Amino acid sequence: AVGNQVKKVGKKVFYVTSERFTVDYFNSLQNGTANNFKDKYRQYDVLIMDDVQFLATKEKTQEELFHLFNALHDTNKQIVFSSDMHPALLAGLEDRLRSRFGQGMIVDIPAPDIESRAAILRAKASQNSIILSDEVVDYLAVTIEGNIRELEGALNTIMCQSQLLGKTLSIEEVKAIIKNSSRPRKTLAVSDIVDKVAHFFDIDQASIYEKTRRKEVVKPRQIIMYILREDLQISYPAIGKKLGGRDHTTVIHSCEKIKR
Repeated sequence: AVGNQVKKVGKKVFYVTSERFTVDYFNSLQNGTANNFKDKYRQYDVLIMDDVQFLATKEKTQEELFHLFNALHDTNKQIVFSSDMHPALLAGLEDRLRSRFGQGMIVDIPAPDIESRAAILRAKASQNSIILSDEVVDYLAVTIEGNIRELEGALNTIMCQSQLLGKTLSIEEVKAIIKNSSRPRKTLAVSDIVDKVAHFFDIDQASIYEKTRRKEVVKPRQIIMYILREDLQISYPAIGKKLGGRDHTTVIHSCEKIKR
């Protein structure tokens, strides 16, 4: 929303998650393209970075962000950071970064009300070409009372199930999904998830681990990566290692593709 408002006055805006920023930074170090990395992030009028709390303990990334902050500030650029807590409570961040965050305007954004949650659901569903009945939208808006991330997480789960089943889900099916997702999860092995997804798509399990880019394998593999990340909270590098030694950037791209 902030970015859209700024774009209206002709400003160049760039949105990035702290996780994506970290990946870009380390890729630039590995590829010897550090200057390109700096140019990329310093060219915008407004930089919006989400979830800065995930930079905790990432000392090298924090140092690069500190220099980026100073460079943008010195050229009168705007920077917007978001986190799930007050800057003063961000453990694992360098004092100098917390100090920079505290110099700006700090705004507490409350959880959206029911009407706002319903509007967000409709907008996200439309962006992803997913059909949600008014009954489903109303149910989700009333049931999920947390922040926008929780709302998007529920919607992503529903979209994933809809893609797996190849149909629009009924209100009863959505209720069952939400009810099951709120229960304590049993720990599943990666092989269990690969087995279930491969069986559903009628493909050989071994193909998931192979380097093949066949269309009938790519989508199931992306869904598996998404489930491992979102449901089991496995790191991107670990997912890549478990699924045939793939690069973590490939895993990130796959998860983002399913989210979209």
